[in-house]
Amino acid sequence: MLRSPLPKRSCPRGFTLLECMIAMAILIVGVSAMAALGATLLTRGRQSKYMNLAETLASEKLEDLNHWNMMAPQICVQPADTSEGSLTSPVTSSISCNGVTPAVNVNYYDDISIDFSSAGSCNNPSNGCFAETVSSVTSNGTTYYTTYHSPSGVIPGNADGTPITSTTAPTNLVFHRSWLIEGAPIINGTQLTGVRRITVLVTLTDLSVKPGVSTQMSLVRQ
Repeated sequence: MLRSPLPKRSCPRGFTLLECMIAMAILIVGVSAMAALGATLLTRGRQSKYMNLAETLASEKLEDLNHWNMMAPQICVQPADTSEGSLTSPVTSSISCNGVTPAVNVNYYDDISIDFSSAGSCNNPSNGCFAETVSSVTSNGTTYYTTYHSPSGVIPGNADGTPITSTTAPTNLVFHRSWLIEGAPIINGTQLTGVRRITVLVTLTDLSVKPGVSTQMSLVRQ
């Protein structure tokens, strides 16, 4: 009686070198894509944070300028001019409106430094304060005014309620603000007499933030 031949055992088969190389290539592409996505999300998140700060500073300056009387040097437009200030360069002008003398030197720009402070004039060192430093340029030089905003709602300062002053520039994050005051602006093809248009441009000076941060806001008032 003949015995049937035993079935051949199949030898375990591994991956070929080509298959391994293809798998590694796919893995590298996937990991690289994930890394690029993470870097993009991190960059966008940082840029978004600074953009929110820039918008807040632009709104803050518009509100400040809106408080002035129409003939105040800070927002008036001299009869011989169509506008005062500039959005492209730092401008200081000698302004005299409505026959007011002597003329007043008005800066149409400033620099804002934002920081988190837990010492100095912050009255809540355990939680820290939001420190905002605004530059002011005069013939005597540049003075820096710092306001500390405490989580408790208290805004500490000098005894007379004014911000803390210094002649030393802060070293932290800086935004540059510039503004333009237009008299009788043309809006939607129509010139509006007796009206002011105030435009504020805020730009982050830290060039390491990509894409750059810049925002512009306007208001029209009578």
